[in-house]
Amino acid sequence: MEHVPLDEIAPDATFRLRDTGDVSELAVAIGRLGQLTPVDLRPLPRQDGEGKRWQVVAGFRRMEALRLLQRDRVLARVHPGLSDEEAWALALSGPAFGEPWRPADLDAVAARVRDHLPWAGPALAAARRRSGEKGPAPRPRPAADPAAFAHGLAVRAYELNGDVAAAYESWGALPPEGRRLVLEQLRYLIRLVPLLEKENR
Repeated sequence: MEHVPLDEIAPDATFRLRDTGDVSELAVAIGRLGQLTPVDLRPLPRQDGEGKRWQVVAGFRRMEALRLLQRDRVLARVHPGLSDEEAWALALSGPAFGEPWRPADLDAVAARVRDHLPWAGPALAAARRRSGEKGPAPRPRPAADPAAFAHGLAVRAYELNGDVAAAYESWGALPPEGRRLVLEQLRYLIRLVPLLEKENR
């Protein structure tokens, strides 16, 4: 993790999967709290006499928000040896496993990356099923409706089991960074199971 001067980052949009849109609210949050989430960068080949140059892999909205704030550097995870395949996997981790996107955005992403990452199709399809034009319905909280919360959690766990089973069939074809991200989340779940079983006695 390091701070990288913004003027060392190339105006390259290879991995920008959607328009950055209005970043004013994000800029306000960064202005108040600081940049809590780093962007992901990888080095670009240098031209003669040129200093460091970086390519943004993930974090385009954060970059735009920092420029709006007239900041001169960005907090970044720098990936020196990131291959094209690994970079595409990292760029996709947000829409496939994180914040919900509109179905139209996910369809556009699928069309762009189909040739680069054949394994991403099922992950993007699952993300599309979770999305909706009006956004996802708010998840119930245990205190508000414990029965609805337990039911919804069971349904999501069932869907996750199905996704993991599908991933198992082509696990070796997934890029290392994608496998690492999946395993990181599954290990966290595994650590929770004994605690839940203890409370279930």
